[in-house]
Amino acid sequence: MTEDQRTPQYLYRTVFEQFKARIESGELAPNTPLPAERRLAAELGVALGTLRHATQLLREEGLVVTVPSKGTFIRDTRLKSAEGAGARS
Repeated sequence: MTEDQRTPQYLYRTVFEQFKARIESGELAPNTPLPAERRLAAELGVALGTLRHATQLLREEGLVVTVPSKGTFIRDTRLKSAEGAGARS
């Protein structure tokens, strides 16, 4: 049994990692809205709480931004990188 098989990963982490990879690869373009939470949870086959936990992690990583009454949008990670580079100069 490998280390991965002995250490189960929480489902919210799996959802988070999948979205993170899709954002970083450019598959999900900046400023693109995510579908409504209930719809997205249903599409992924996860509980609403699981999706919300994953979305919170994405927000904490600066990968998405939630605008009240508008939705959750993919952030432009190039801007985040440029801001970080400017701060180090």
